[in-house]
Amino acid sequence: MGKLFGTDGVRGIVNKELTPELALRLAKAIGTYFGKGSKILIGRDARAGGDMLMRVVEAGLLSVGVQVYDGGMAATPALQYAVKTLGYDGGVIITASHNPAPYNGIKVIDRDGIEVRREKENEIEEIYFSERFNTQEWSALTNEVKREDRVIDIYVKGVLSHVDTEKVAKKHYTVLIDSANSVGGLSTPLVARGLGCKIYTLNGNIDPLFPARQPEPTFDSLKETANVAKTLKTDLTVTHDGDADRAIFIDSEGRIQWGDRSAALLSYWAHVKNPRASNKVVTAVSSSSLVEEYLSKFGIEVIWTKVGSVDIAHRVQDEKALAGFEENGGFMYPPHQYVRDGAMSFALMLELMAEENVSSAELFDRLPKYYLVKTKVELKPGYDVNALYSKLISIYHGKGKVLTIDGVKVITNDYWFLVRKSGTEPIIRILVEAKDEEKANNLAQELKSIVESG
Repeated sequence: MGKLFGTDGVRGIVNKELTPELALRLAKAIGTYFGKGSKILIGRDARAGGDMLMRVVEAGLLSVGVQVYDGGMAATPALQYAVKTLGYDGGVIITASHNPAPYNGIKVIDRDGIEVRREKENEIEEIYFSERFNTQEWSALTNEVKREDRVIDIYVKGVLSHVDTEKVAKKHYTVLIDSANSVGGLSTPLVARGLGCKIYTLNGNIDPLFPARQPEPTFDSLKETANVAKTLKTDLTVTHDGDADRAIFIDSEGRIQWGDRSAALLSYWAHVKNPRASNKVVTAVSSSSLVEEYLSKFGIEVIWTKVGSVDIAHRVQDEKALAGFEENGGFMYPPHQYVRDGAMSFALMLELMAEENVSSAELFDRLPKYYLVKTKVELKPGYDVNALYSKLISIYHGKGKVLTIDGVKVITNDYWFLVRKSGTEPIIRILVEAKDEEKANNLAQELKSIVESG
């Protein structure tokens, strides 16, 4: 049996790898898994092919007797929140999140709003490959797709319900929101309005070709946004990926702050806001050592997992953890929902600034200083990833602590690095972080050469 699901959903280049034929068959498998009569909410981000795939998925779900509700275009966390709060049995979201523009994808959401667990993905795959579809007789096909118009409204109200809106509004913060020409622009400005902010938007128009920047918010893709933030002298800038479940911040000095840095601050704030909650946070091995270094001061324990929001979200739920996060800007705040949520992260950061009466730059200056370098190598056909991992362990064994939870991570007193095969693209990802900038750059080049040489 083959494999469909990657790190987070089923993804591929539209009309090449992710075809209407595949989407139809997958939708029939998803509908068969949930069962006849199930209420399923479907929605999408702004990507090319999104409407095409959504119609195909709706048809597949209807063919196996599912009741389908169209939530339209919305941020992934908004659709997830709607699934759990409006009583749906599950959801399907057409999105490829942060992937480059040619990609799209299909995510399957359980009734609690979280992506289905790995064992449920396996069940859906088994139905897909065996073609064990619950196809209905003609006389049973009386369901029609119904509209669900409450998604964005209840989501914005849900986010605002978790923060002190009056305290934030009194600060009259100036904010910039870069929604990457996608669905973050439909909800995050409404959250900012509810917090009394003066709002600037960048790349706020919907455009499936992502003309301004790549959907993934990175140091490279956000250079122009950071320049705009400096010019406007914003108190805080938030940038999203294609489906707005991530938030990468630019502080009041115009510095781009990576996701595990903001997550360390937000985890501390979650601890202050919910003192009776567990003292555990969950993150992937791709996060920085600064997380443990900073959070240990407050008695917060870090649980490390493999990369992937699905695994982190369910571990947060199982551990009843304080928070969960990824270095890429995905932060999970359990009182709201057990999934990455860019607008919720944004609201919490503004609340922390207001409560402690400090600028966003002052907040980030509390954290240990590391220099991060991210690069990647294209994965060629026949490349032996396991041989690469063995080679890296052989070279760096004895230089520091070696973790093999997901790829190879080596941690020393002065630096750490992670080399792993991506679960969403045909690439090898390389992350290096060091207390010395030159060391970080040199090590990244060294690792890239090792990966390229095989």
